[in-house]
Amino acid sequence: MSDTVQHRHGSSIGQPLTRRDGPLKVTGQATFAADNHPDGMLFAVLAVSGIARGRVVAMDLAAARAHPGVVEVMTPANRPPLAADPDGKDHPFMFRMEALQNDRVRYPGQPIAVVIGETLEAATEGAALLAPRYEAEAARVGLDGAAVFTPQSVGVGNPAAVQHGDVEAGLAAAEHRIEATYETPAQYHNPMEPHGIVAAWDGDRLSLDTPSQGMAIAQGRFAQLFGIRPEDIEIRSPFLGGGFGSKGLPNGPQVLGILAAKLVGRPVKLVLRREQMYGPVGHRAPTRQTIRMGTDAAGGFTAISNHTRTATSTFDDFLEPAADVAHTLYATPALSTSHDAVRLDTGTPLFMRAPGEATGSIALESAMDEMAEACGMDPLEFRLRNYAEVEPASGKPFSSKALRECYAQGAARFGWAGRPLKPRQMRDESGLLVGWGMGTATFPALMFAGNARAVLRADGGGIVQTGAHDMGQGAWTALAQVAADGLGLPIERIDFQSGHSGLPDAGIAGGSAHMATVSTAIHHAGGAVIEKLAALAFGDQRSPLFGAGNAGVVARNGRLHRRDDESRSESYAEILGRAGLQEIEANGTGAPDPAAQGNFAMHSHGAVFVEVKVDPEFGQVRATRVVGAFAAGRVINPRMVQSQYFGGMIWGVSFALHEHAVTDRRSGRIMNANLAEYHLPVNADVPSLEAILVEEHDPHINPLGIKGVGEIAITGTAGAVANAVWHATGVRVRHFPIALESLMSVD
Repeated sequence: MSDTVQHRHGSSIGQPLTRRDGPLKVTGQATFAADNHPDGMLFAVLAVSGIARGRVVAMDLAAARAHPGVVEVMTPANRPPLAADPDGKDHPFMFRMEALQNDRVRYPGQPIAVVIGETLEAATEGAALLAPRYEAEAARVGLDGAAVFTPQSVGVGNPAAVQHGDVEAGLAAAEHRIEATYETPAQYHNPMEPHGIVAAWDGDRLSLDTPSQGMAIAQGRFAQLFGIRPEDIEIRSPFLGGGFGSKGLPNGPQVLGILAAKLVGRPVKLVLRREQMYGPVGHRAPTRQTIRMGTDAAGGFTAISNHTRTATSTFDDFLEPAADVAHTLYATPALSTSHDAVRLDTGTPLFMRAPGEATGSIALESAMDEMAEACGMDPLEFRLRNYAEVEPASGKPFSSKALRECYAQGAARFGWAGRPLKPRQMRDESGLLVGWGMGTATFPALMFAGNARAVLRADGGGIVQTGAHDMGQGAWTALAQVAADGLGLPIERIDFQSGHSGLPDAGIAGGSAHMATVSTAIHHAGGAVIEKLAALAFGDQRSPLFGAGNAGVVARNGRLHRRDDESRSESYAEILGRAGLQEIEANGTGAPDPAAQGNFAMHSHGAVFVEVKVDPEFGQVRATRVVGAFAAGRVINPRMVQSQYFGGMIWGVSFALHEHAVTDRRSGRIMNANLAEYHLPVNADVPSLEAILVEEHDPHINPLGIKGVGEIAITGTAGAVANAVWHATGVRVRHFPIALESLMSVD
């Protein structure tokens, strides 16, 4: 944006507005993917494998097709052809998927057939009638269940091993040392809305209603698989009932729904049952992390090392970069991180909220407390003693870092100064053991590439269009606030349009980067269209702004004001009306600044303080109080940001105390693939929750100074819970989630 136009921020940005989509959701008017019922629609149901490894040798197709409501059964034998191999990999964001390529079974719950019926009940009964028979092979399960290999990279292109300084020498010279191994389990996505798709073909044109965190990516992948143009694929995804990474990339069930519609020549709806979420749509892989630390006599680090073992599927690669969180947090002259992995008979792990950081931070923050105890120091004092002024692994300065303020404000609100140093010193009035723990939160401040279009209309209103995604985090509201600010209009005069693939590509909603990316695009689009409007006025002798190009103008409340004389102004409608225009438009792009990224380390930070109470006889744990303080750049909507922090802290409690997939080691099947036995916290599990928004200005991250907030609060909370359990009981649990049997009879 040029210096000619100035925006007065604050009319919408920074206001705690309520959700614009709230009334639609509470009245049932918000249309999610499965709410769509085009004329002639059929229902598709997946039949999935009951074994983990082997092949399907027979299915009773005649019985299924004889069901009066069944229209067709799709198998590898009659599946319509694809233009590209679903097992192909052309770039890092492309993963192999199941699309009935053959009769091989690669993991339990893999789709092996699709039954299509006139009703959901008929399709479901038809799937049950298939009664598949298998040649089963021994399942490979667990981190010790297969041969270990050393990958070249982890995450998305991160090096598998990083070395800075001489770790072994640092450990040898240390006054205090610890070595501990921590294990985290496989965890599975459980968004409120399961994956689903409504697919309809019209010749070579394809119309889809499906939840998506990345519509343009999906368009490209589907176009490749079906041999059609991306612009011939229309994706509607106005609302998502949660995504958390699982809806970021196209998956096999979506492709199967599209294939089913092609096979029968009618629209088809396919929605996964809850138990079918545990396989083909990604999950968080288990890890085993061995952390070694050493400090000098004063408690300053001499070395930190994390070696992580994780798992991927037998047919693809996504490796949880758990050790990498150590690159960014604590000052040390020597640092090493490394990863190895095993291939198991599971679906491919993929992005799950705070991938790498969530798993890595619970281990790192637990080790930090163990190291503090070895040094005889308070955990907060120990973290401040090793505060990193520059990023440890790279040596880059931080673009901004208000972590000290997070520590201070969180500790003060929590009452940390009253914490006894030794464990088992506090009980409540009923005799429950009480413990206080803390953890440091961090997450990279990412940006991707995205686009937006801004329109000013002759009636004085504005339109902002971007193919953004609202997963329930409040993006509809917060992005509309940025749009109102960029166009200098009250938010009620903004028609904000998103959730459709025909709008400008807003990139992917992931990595806590969507708000920064799309807000920057909207900001630039707004600035560009206001500049066009100002140019019309500057060149019009009838305008009070004629010739004001050198002085410049201020855009505010639907008017342009001369910067040097605000009494001279004109409305947008007047400028457009005299020019004989119904509207003007401009486009904008949001993308990371390569120079800034090269010069600075960019992260959000926070500190989380947790109180737990533990029954000394039965080992039952309750997180009774959680206080988090977070610094994440400029806050667009404090209400929405606080909501995101709440969600992250609840997820952190869940990580430490509740979530894990239980695998039958004999069959390889997941035994708790449902919401009754895959435990997630409810309100009673976190009765007191508080989030403090710490002010932070970042002049380098992007023009609006925005960082993401969606994932950071998981990273400090899980470790804080584990540390609080130790402080309550004196028992250090290193296998998560913390189970009753680890703490029973701690009295």
